[in-house]
Amino acid sequence: MQHGAKAVTTTILALAMASALTGCGSGNQAAEPAANATSEAAAPAEAFADKPPPAFAQCMSCHSVEAGKNVVGPSLHGVVGRKAASLPGYAYSAALKASGLTWDEATLDKWLTSPAKLVPGTKMGFFGFPDAAKRKEVIDYLAKQK
Repeated sequence: MQHGAKAVTTTILALAMASALTGCGSGNQAAEPAANATSEAAAPAEAFADKPPPAFAQCMSCHSVEAGKNVVGPSLHGVVGRKAASLPGYAYSAALKASGLTWDEATLDKWLTSPAKLVPGTKMGFFGFPDAAKRKEVIDYLAKQK
């Protein structure tokens, strides 16, 4: 058994790691029994169209899809088709304001690949999704947020 400050430090590290891992990959959704996995796999895709894909969990740590609800980042409600840095009530970086981008599917794909490469000087602290399938899932989900 550990004693004193070392035990406290070990406990804190263990709790921090456990907390960080609970959000990985599944967002805020609770784990479901394995029996439900087969029924969901057999269900039509439209039945789950409004559920965010697992990759979107990372986005939800800073963004909302609720209209007008800015968090650390701006609301992503209606983002597809919107001019970059145009949502009222959010303080965008000068770089994004000057970018002249419009968030269509192709631009969002480039952005989600590497925001800093597309817009050097952006304040978005996200390194990007290297997986094209994850980017497509996120973009398809965002296209439905109207």
